[in-house]
Amino acid sequence: MGFKINSSNIGSAYRPYVIAEMSGNHNHSIEKALKIVDLASDTGVDAIKLQTYTADTITMDVRGGLFEIKDPDSLWNGNNLYELYSKAYTPWEWHEQIFNHAKKRGLDCFSSPFDETAVDLLEDLNTPCYKIASFESNHHPLLKKVASTGKPVMISSGTSNLSELCEAIAVLRDNGCSSIVIMKCTSNYPADARNANLNTIPVLQDIFSDCVIGISDHTMGIGVSVAAVALGARVIEKHFTDSRSIGGVDSDFSMEPAEMKALVAESHIAFNSLGTVQLDHQKSEQSSRQFRRSIYISNNIDEGEVFTQDNIKVIRPGDGMEPKYFEQVLGKSASKRLARGTPLTHSDIIY
Repeated sequence: MGFKINSSNIGSAYRPYVIAEMSGNHNHSIEKALKIVDLASDTGVDAIKLQTYTADTITMDVRGGLFEIKDPDSLWNGNNLYELYSKAYTPWEWHEQIFNHAKKRGLDCFSSPFDETAVDLLEDLNTPCYKIASFESNHHPLLKKVASTGKPVMISSGTSNLSELCEAIAVLRDNGCSSIVIMKCTSNYPADARNANLNTIPVLQDIFSDCVIGISDHTMGIGVSVAAVALGARVIEKHFTDSRSIGGVDSDFSMEPAEMKALVAESHIAFNSLGTVQLDHQKSEQSSRQFRRSIYISNNIDEGEVFTQDNIKVIRPGDGMEPKYFEQVLGKSASKRLARGTPLTHSDIIY
């Protein structure tokens, strides 16, 4: 399974495609948003991603009940949903400028739409693909609208059980989407690496064999994403900011430039290390084989003298007889005089 996003190949045979998620880390400054694009480009990522919504397209300004965030472990505790999304949204009038700037910097730019009007905006900008956020994966009208564009879709698995994920994938397929990336995701912000459950990745690949599997990673650091590559993830999404200390709605679990640069480098190394199944020594190891152990003469031996543990030894280098013959040689006689430091060969032995 594989496809392209602009000029980038996505699939099991290709190195990981790394996405820097800006989210609301621009803090409502277009200058900062463009700076984040520049910094992301400098790290070597493949894409910058936005989120396209307003507070009114995602919720209502209502108090009480589940509209209030009452979780002491949440970064957003004490806000209601409308307040949070009013702080976090990316103004729609910025999108074209950010898309154009990303293109100049050699980055793909796309977004997570949160309603059908957002899809219309992104289509006007010729977005190369779409990302469905975890909390939108049950929004079937949105999935149908996105799928109808025929463009590749990434969809996060967070908050979904398998049957719900299967339903969402079916909706995408039935409405025109054939290129799908399923992003293994733990929808905690930040997420604990112990909840990443990366062993799910090869299972998802077995279940959804014609999809690419990736990871949307909200943990701190790069370890989880690099490990995900080893298990088959070929798309990595991490939130990104210029500086966590400056703050931003998602800054506490966002990567800084040096960290993102390390992630890009190490994810590529992890991918390159996978190689193929190797059960024999490699050509690159051939010269090293001479330094394996072998049997050597450790003291001068006269012709006819018996080999003992006092005059032969298993040492490096490896141009003598293999050590597996050591016990067989003991007690046998030398066919000629042998000097200390000589590799023992079969012709040196009277059988």
